[in-house]
Amino acid sequence: MGSSAVVASEEVDIIIPTIRSLDFLEVWRPFFQAYHLIIIQDGDPSRTIKVPSGFDLDFYNQDDIKRIMGSKSSVISYKDGACRCFGFLLSKKKYIYTIDDDCFVAKNPCGMPINTVEQHLKNLVSPSTPYFFNTLYDPYREGADFVRGYPFSLRAGRPTAVSHGLWLNVPDYDAPTQLVKPLERNTRSTKIHNVCRYVDAVLTIPKGSLFPMCAMNLAFNRELIGPAMYFGIFGEGQPISRYDDMWAGWCIKVICDHLGLGVKTGLPYLWHSKASNPFVNLQKEYKGLFWQEEAIPFFQSIVFPDHCSTPQECYIELSKQVKDKLGKVDPYFVHLANCMVTWIEAWDEFNPPKETNANTKPHGIDLNNDK
Repeated sequence: MGSSAVVASEEVDIIIPTIRSLDFLEVWRPFFQAYHLIIIQDGDPSRTIKVPSGFDLDFYNQDDIKRIMGSKSSVISYKDGACRCFGFLLSKKKYIYTIDDDCFVAKNPCGMPINTVEQHLKNLVSPSTPYFFNTLYDPYREGADFVRGYPFSLRAGRPTAVSHGLWLNVPDYDAPTQLVKPLERNTRSTKIHNVCRYVDAVLTIPKGSLFPMCAMNLAFNRELIGPAMYFGIFGEGQPISRYDDMWAGWCIKVICDHLGLGVKTGLPYLWHSKASNPFVNLQKEYKGLFWQEEAIPFFQSIVFPDHCSTPQECYIELSKQVKDKLGKVDPYFVHLANCMVTWIEAWDEFNPPKETNANTKPHGIDLNNDK
């Protein structure tokens, strides 16, 4: 039941936050050059970032964020990967792929390089199965199908809003796990207890289940869930960091559940090259390790009113519940809830109703071509 959809390159933006040289783009050139890139420089805007030639891209720094967003720029994190949200705000594309600057092209077990964008788009254009778990993973992949006992009434599936990719080499661990497993790596060539770490599978995260979203290899349908894809206010000046993508993941998952949208995880893999300092991470994560024990039950208990029928309406309602319930945990959550409201105001300001341009003739990319 593989998808035969074609996605135009003009429908995709690749958004990359960075504090380093962008030389890593050279290895991605065969896979990224067909797309438009939005680069968000974090940290000191006077620092020069080397950008390889030959890419179609826009480059923004913190000065640009302040100039373009004005007073609302306070909702964009500083010295934190959450600054990528500025790119989400500016993009006008249907699909967004975001990646970190310490990630490289991985290879599958056959030794072939993995085209992450292509696989993410395959995930996004095929339906999800949030209401009934298919034990043979994604039934819409080529050569797959629904298993015996799967209700025929649910086989049409639901639209997919988010595709969450995984990583080889350095795992996405929190600081305590990093400290006790400093040398652990996830590699396709190594078997642990005779189990290969490369799992060739995509699955839908069931309705009602949360997950720890990692932004280093993430794609989403901006038209379906874009307004809710806000990574919060973290980083410098805030009491917590390294929870921006997880916070966004908890928010989008409960909203997708309410709106009947799907979230997929699994393929594609990329190669995560750099293990961050666990002691620095512990300082950044310390309060979050306690607060997540309050935040996760909060998200598990979220119920949206029936009148919430758009991501914006859901997100405003969620901000109210964050302020009311998590605000009792720490005043930081009151500030975060206020930023959530301002984010939606900015989104609506920068994203008026879309107009169709009948003269646009995009270049098609066949998602069934595995080359």
